[in-house]
Amino acid sequence: FALTIVPIMGCVGAAIDYTRVNSARTAMQDALDAAVLMVAKDDSTGTLTPAQLNAKAQAYFSGLYGSHPEVIINSVSATYSGGSGAPSTILLNGSGTLPTQFASVLGFSSLNFSVSSTATWGLTKLRVSLVLDNTGSMNDAGKLVALQGAANTLIDQLSASAQKPGDVYISVVPFAKDVNVGASNYTQNWIKWNGASDTWEENNGSCSRYFGFYRPTSLSACQSVGGTWKAANHSNWTGCVMDRDQNYDTTNTAPTSVATDFPADEYYENGTYFCAPGANPALQPITPLSYNWTMLKASINAMQATGGTNQAIGLAWGWMSLTQSSPLNAPALDPNYSYVQAIILLSDGLNTEDRWYGDGVDWSSQVDARQQTLCDNIKAAGIKIYAIQVNTDGSATSSVMQDCASPGNFYPTTTSSGIAGAFKDIYASLSKLRLAQ
Repeated sequence: FALTIVPIMGCVGAAIDYTRVNSARTAMQDALDAAVLMVAKDDSTGTLTPAQLNAKAQAYFSGLYGSHPEVIINSVSATYSGGSGAPSTILLNGSGTLPTQFASVLGFSSLNFSVSSTATWGLTKLRVSLVLDNTGSMNDAGKLVALQGAANTLIDQLSASAQKPGDVYISVVPFAKDVNVGASNYTQNWIKWNGASDTWEENNGSCSRYFGFYRPTSLSACQSVGGTWKAANHSNWTGCVMDRDQNYDTTNTAPTSVATDFPADEYYENGTYFCAPGANPALQPITPLSYNWTMLKASINAMQATGGTNQAIGLAWGWMSLTQSSPLNAPALDPNYSYVQAIILLSDGLNTEDRWYGDGVDWSSQVDARQQTLCDNIKAAGIKIYAIQVNTDGSATSSVMQDCASPGNFYPTTTSSGIAGAFKDIYASLSKLRLAQ
């Protein structure tokens, strides 16, 4: 027993020291994991020198690794690699020495250990839908001009962050009461032409009979005087669509049936068909996801202010533009990458009308209710919503815009110049979200 007691005690002590070193190693790993993310945020473009990288890594690590003062820190170093079209990586290596308390009996006066941690970015792609208010009040106080400038700047910034084509996609969805999907789509099977009192064929055509000196202008009015209604050719449609049948107006369900199709509309007011090519003012067509930056900016620069406010239909089509199905058919997601998907909603007023509710002038709580359900569904799908309310006329804060925005993403401004600041903050937020690991 006397001969064996020393090695037995040495083995028991070694087990205790081994537990101590594992605890120290785990704590160092946690500290390095946190430090590498901090360094990666500081050097997201790879512009720090090796000396600056190492200084930051050591400073962050020292502030985080304080639970094991008995450990001798041998080294903490940082290495950057990547850029120029490849993912960017920062590798932190750390090593330490723990003086033993018992294992020295076996000849081990200390135990060495090392850990490493890596942060990688550039593996995250970005898809953004710009849902932009084109209603008549955007003409006031220079709001439309300010919006166009700020949106163009955002496109320039996001395009510059793309290392290769397809890293960043952007869509543009101008909206008023309706959206314009383009008159050339009149042959598409996702357009709904008839079936309700407010659909296109029931309100666009000719009646075989007069009512006094008046020829009825709708199917129901024509039938009421015993006439025969002939719907106009679909090629006469100018491209507007209204909200889908409820509750498909609050989802991104692919159009595969009459109930899920998009109802054609003629958005007509004050003698103008707002979706007609060449109309003045005109509601610009949607631009699906693209990295043709020139085309996207041209679409924004061509926007004109007209009509009433239906934020919900803009948001619905913003969501559809991010969806890999008809009608806008977003490009497939590459399983080798992570994706950040976001909708940026900008509006200067409260909702005034949609397919069912409102008069185009006064605030409609019913339209807000449809929008709230839609926003909840969008966020549940993992899409971030940024909302900018441009309130230059002293209107109330839009509670539905505030609630629609993801936490911390509501930007109210009382001046047109504030639009640029809001877009700048949103760009900063989107840039941070692209840190992948």
